[in-house]
Amino acid sequence: MKANDILALQNEPACGHNGKSKSGCARPKPGATQGGCCFDGARSALVPIVDAAHLVHGPIGCAGSSWDARGSRSSGPALYRIGMTTDLADMDVILGSGEQRLQDAIGHIVRRYHPAAVFLYNTCVTALHGEDIGAIAKAAGARSGVPVIPVDCAGFYGNKNFGNRIAGDVLLKHVIGTGEPDLIPPAALHPGIRIHDVNLIGEWNVGGEFWNVAPLLDELGLRVLCTLTGDARFRDIQGMHRAELNMVVCSKAMLSVARGMQERWGTPFFEGSFYGMADTSQALRDFARHLGDPDLAARTEVVIAREEAATAAALAPYRQRLTGKRVLIFSGGFKSWSVISAMQDLGLAVVATGTEKSTEEDKARIRGLMGTQAQMIDDNDQNALLRAFREHRADILAAGDRYIYPALKARVPFLDLDHVRDIGYAGYAGIIEFARQVAISVESPVWRQVRARARWAGSSVDAAAIALGA
Repeated sequence: MKANDILALQNEPACGHNGKSKSGCARPKPGATQGGCCFDGARSALVPIVDAAHLVHGPIGCAGSSWDARGSRSSGPALYRIGMTTDLADMDVILGSGEQRLQDAIGHIVRRYHPAAVFLYNTCVTALHGEDIGAIAKAAGARSGVPVIPVDCAGFYGNKNFGNRIAGDVLLKHVIGTGEPDLIPPAALHPGIRIHDVNLIGEWNVGGEFWNVAPLLDELGLRVLCTLTGDARFRDIQGMHRAELNMVVCSKAMLSVARGMQERWGTPFFEGSFYGMADTSQALRDFARHLGDPDLAARTEVVIAREEAATAAALAPYRQRLTGKRVLIFSGGFKSWSVISAMQDLGLAVVATGTEKSTEEDKARIRGLMGTQAQMIDDNDQNALLRAFREHRADILAAGDRYIYPALKARVPFLDLDHVRDIGYAGYAGIIEFARQVAISVESPVWRQVRARARWAGSSVDAAAIALGA
C-alpha cells in the first residue's frame, strides 16, 4: 500500500473526530501494537464472512496469533473457522519462492474447499519483500473463476482500528455492488406490510448478538440484506448497494463504508447501538425516522412498548440486587459509551470508563451519560487499572479479555466484554443475559473465599491487605 493510500484512509469526513485536527485520525505510533496490529484488525473484520476462505500470506506466527480472534458465530457455513496460511519460511524469502507458494495455496483452496471467495491477507514480511498480491489475486481469480480479494494490511501500517478501516475499504472497492442480492419476496415475509431493505455495518455477531435483534427487525418488515460482516455470505456483501438505509453499529472504523455507499449509491446512514434497553429502542425508532414510513413508526412504538415492559419485568430482580454496585469499564472504542448505557439500565454506578481507542465523539457521548466530570482512563497499564479499581471502590471490572488474568490474580470480579466471548449482550434479550452475567460475577461466593485467610493463618482478614489485593 502506498503512503498516499494510507493517508487517505486516515482521513474520514463522516467521523466527528475528523475535524479536530488537520490530519484526521491520529497516525499510528511505530511499535505500538498492543491491542492488535493492522493485519489483525483487517483479518478479524473480514473473517466473519463465513463462506469465504481466508488465506494469510506470511509466516505461521501471523496466522497462529490471529486465528479465531473474534467470537463471531455462523448460522450455516463453517469455512471461516479453518485457519489457512502459506507458512513462509526463511528460505522462501531468501529464494523468492513466496509468490509461487501463494499461487499453489490459492489453487489448493479452490479445489479442496470450493469457497465463495478467497480473501488474501498481506503481512509485514511479504509487504517488505515486495510481493505483488494484487496481481497474483487478479490472475488467480481469472484462472479459477472464484473471486480472489487482495487485502493489503501489513501489520506495520498501523493499529487494529486502522486494519478494520482497510477491510472496509477493500469491500467497498472490490465487493460491494458486484452482484445482486437474493431477496425473499415481501409477500412471503409479511403480507400487507411494506418491506424496507437495510444493512447493518459493523455488526460482528459476536456470541450470536445479531440473532437477538433479527426477530424484531423481521417483525417490523426490515429486511436485512447484509450484516457487515457477522454471519455474512459473500453474495450478501455484493448486494449491499440495494439497501434503502444503512445502520452503522457502534464501529467508527466502518464509517468509511457507509459514507462510500452514500456517495456511490445515495444510501443514507445513521449510527446506533443495540447495547442496553434505551439504545435498542432508539435504534428501532431511528430506522422508522430515517425511512420516513409513518406505519412503520407506529408499529415500532408498539413493539418497543411490548419489549420494554417484558424486559423491565425480567430485569426487576437483577436491579434489586445490583442497584448501588459500582463498576469500572475499560474497553475503549464504542463500548466505552455503549456499555455505560447498559450498566445504567441495571442501576449500577459507572465510576470510570476507558477511552484507549475512543474518538472525541465517543468521549462526548460518555460525558452525556456520566456528566461533565466523568473520569476517563486512556492508560492501558494493568497495574494502574487495578489501582483505579481500588481507589474508586468498584465492585466489578468490565473489560477486554487481556485483563482477565490480572483481575483474577487480584481477586477482582470480572465481566468479559471482548469480541472473543461466546455470549451475546445485544438487544432486549441481550440486556437480560448481561444482567445475569454481571450478577453471577459480583455475587459469586468465590470472592469471599479467595480473600479470606487460610484457616491455619487465622480467622480474621486484614481489611487493608484485602484493599491492596494482598
